[in-house]
Amino acid sequence: MAEEKDLADMPRVVGVLAALLERVTERNDAAAAVAEELELAVVGAPAAAAFRATTKPDITVRAYMARIARFAGCSPACYVVAYIYLERLLRRRRRALSVDSYSVHRLLITTVLAAVKFMDDICYNNAYFAKVGGVSLPEMNYLEVDFLFGVGFDLNVSPETFGHYCAVLQSEMLCLELEPPPSPSPAPAARLHCFLSEDDTSSSSTQHQLAA
Repeated sequence: MAEEKDLADMPRVVGVLAALLERVTERNDAAAAVAEELELAVVGAPAAAAFRATTKPDITVRAYMARIARFAGCSPACYVVAYIYLERLLRRRRRALSVDSYSVHRLLITTVLAAVKFMDDICYNNAYFAKVGGVSLPEMNYLEVDFLFGVGFDLNVSPETFGHYCAVLQSEMLCLELEPPPSPSPAPAARLHCFLSEDDTSSSSTQHQLAA
């Protein structure tokens, strides 16, 4: 797909974040499939309805990220901040929301939109982002409001927190570059490093999965 080829010309953070979210999405899709086979109820699904599509989008996470990077025109720092926002939202909705094939695209376009408005002096409006993200304007507006209430309007990112997440993504980039060819044996479940926010000073080295 053309958008996937465009990743080579985009900031490296875009490709790294796309690869990271793809792995988390695949892991959560697999977990959901197992739960469905065991006929387990999904706890808290209604609370995540705003970000959950009724059908899986045809576009891959990498192609979607490339499309956003190509048309949004935002600074590379916005993708780091979007990653921070995504983790803040998931922490607050730990049992109600996860990153899977039904939610990852809406979560991405919404967190990038919020990051652009907070970080960049000049940015496109919601109508433009709705077209880039493949959603209607009313839906884009609703997703933005739901996200803002979901993170408690906590949009400030300290330099320390920003630096921590840059280091996380840098580490992820090195892992991708050194990643060996896939082996026939199943690989362990993908995990995400996560630094706690500046308010959580008791255990700054804590790591956990992006999605509960």
